[in-house]
Amino acid sequence: MSEKILCVDDDPSILQAFQRQLRKKFRIETAASGAEGLETIASSGPFAVIVSDMRMPGMDGIQFLIAAKERVPECTRVMLTGNADQQTAIDAVNAGQIFRFLTKPCPAETLVATLAAGVRQYQLVTAEKELLEKTLRGSVKVLTDVLSLTNPTAFGHASRIRRVVQRLCKQLNVDQPWQCEIAAMLSQIGCVTVPPDTLDKVYRGQALKPEEAQMLEDHPAVGRDLVANIPRLESVAEIIAYQQKRFDGAGIPADSVARENIPLGARILKVAIDFDELKWGGDEDVQVLVELRRRPEWYDPGVLAAMEAVIGFEMAPQICEIGMEDLTTKMVFAEDVKTDDGTLLISKGQEVTVSLRQRLRNFATTRTIIEPLRVLVRTDMRSPVTTQA
Repeated sequence: MSEKILCVDDDPSILQAFQRQLRKKFRIETAASGAEGLETIASSGPFAVIVSDMRMPGMDGIQFLIAAKERVPECTRVMLTGNADQQTAIDAVNAGQIFRFLTKPCPAETLVATLAAGVRQYQLVTAEKELLEKTLRGSVKVLTDVLSLTNPTAFGHASRIRRVVQRLCKQLNVDQPWQCEIAAMLSQIGCVTVPPDTLDKVYRGQALKPEEAQMLEDHPAVGRDLVANIPRLESVAEIIAYQQKRFDGAGIPADSVARENIPLGARILKVAIDFDELKWGGDEDVQVLVELRRRPEWYDPGVLAAMEAVIGFEMAPQICEIGMEDLTTKMVFAEDVKTDDGTLLISKGQEVTVSLRQRLRNFATTRTIIEPLRVLVRTDMRSPVTTQA
């Protein structure tokens, strides 16, 4: 078997016995204490099965298995002990959430069978986790691809927002930042119900008709309903629903949720969205921050302070003109990419990706794309571009 087994016991003779009995069937590593076991998990993992003695100095078996579960929740945990009283077994099962409870001396065939079953359990759990992750990534990709094809303006807005949210999450040391990033990617998915002309008005700061304003107000709820159907994205759906909620509780949805009761991801998203709309409306970063500061009740003060820190550390890009074949990843489109008949292909602000480059090549076989393309290039990037004064 390719999966590894970790055996933890403070008795050297027991560890030697593990090696003799199991090395022909499993890949075995050993540790002489709970603390050493945790170090081994960090340095030599992953382990499919972790076997621990109960009575060890410093950190007993239950404490060790609890700590191991926090670090590698998918591993299978087995308790092997000479103390077989009922309370020990109950504590091990309830606190350590162990897979099997074995007593010493344990027949070799029993131990081998237990470890083999533990490996199968680990493979089942990891296979299910991989399936869920692939399903999740695939679902998100389908939704973003649909948005990019049906509404390039909204997709460009979401792409820019995501980059801001990534930096804010890092600055704020957010737990589980992937939720915020996915929420940013899908924040505009509800705009599939909004005509592109209406979105163009929004990003240009033009007045909306009452019916257009209502469509725009509805898009977070539409997005939430779409995303809520994807397993494990319930929290992401709530972030999307509250993306336009002001810190003082005003805005949509019209409920009593306010301040810290608004999901943190939504508070981050609100700052990122408003920053992007102002910036891509033509304002400079400093002007945008001044405007955001004029709205003290709109934003979480901590998130706004993080936004100022992010802007302060951000490397200033250059605007360059290049041909389509010179596009490289990490560049950002500084203006819309259109065909000669005015069809919008890519909205400004989107980061250049392999798929976007391929999309442009495909269009170029049947349509004429206006060149040169104007892109933002960080000053630390080396690429064959012509810098504009």
